[in-house]
Amino acid sequence: MANANQTSTTKGSALSSMRKTALVAGVLYLLTFLSSIPAVFLQSPVLNDPLFIIGGTGADTQVRLGALFDIVNSLTAIGTAVALYAVIKRQNQGFAIGFVSSRLFEGTVLMIGVISILSIVTLQQPGATGAEASLLVSIQHTLVTVRNWTFVLGTGVPALNAFLLGWIMYKSRLVPRAIPVIGLIGAPLFTSWIVGYIMGVTEPGTAWHGIGVAPIFIWELSIGLWMTFKGFRKEAPLMVEAAAEDASVADVASASRPSIGVATPAGAA
Repeated sequence: MANANQTSTTKGSALSSMRKTALVAGVLYLLTFLSSIPAVFLQSPVLNDPLFIIGGTGADTQVRLGALFDIVNSLTAIGTAVALYAVIKRQNQGFAIGFVSSRLFEGTVLMIGVISILSIVTLQQPGATGAEASLLVSIQHTLVTVRNWTFVLGTGVPALNAFLLGWIMYKSRLVPRAIPVIGLIGAPLFTSWIVGYIMGVTEPGTAWHGIGVAPIFIWELSIGLWMTFKGFRKEAPLMVEAAAEDASVADVASASRPSIGVATPAGAA
């Protein structure tokens, strides 16, 4: 009876640990939405006003806040991969490492964009005229161009993330298969738009862009919500396997532990 209770407790502990992992990863996914969307609007004075660096619009605090949101977005993107790695490596370690690496790349590229925006705010000189003003405007144009490319490439990496994590989630069945299917469909669509943009045959805001972005948006939002509020499916093979392994370890430990109050066989040292 004691062994059965211990095994049950261990299994419950394993499932509880998995639930915490899903919760952390899900919350981090949702934080990427809560930080990335307002960041674009808060940074609009820099992105839309070519004379911001010499204009003195008084939007410095707003732009800095937008940059802070982008920093949060970068860190939470990396955090999702770190949180999930211990679980998804059970399914495919190579894909799991690829997912972590792609998230690191995404976060790094986004941080380059943040540095570009903050550099414009730092170099701002309201009232500058003549050659100095012309130079500052050119600097802003350059830094905004860098930021725009980091935004395209940094937000394009989720297409690779969707393929890697989507495949793992589809095979492992940790979440309903309909969710990773959306990511697996969106991955090639969004990749095609990124390639088209790099080649100069499409622009942001086009129908092609919308068709490419929509599945990735739905995929990341869906998996974030599911992991936050539902966790991993308990009947998924990885969940059953993890619980069985922990229970087996507990049984071995219990069997090797000497029982209190039981006489030691005669002749034992």
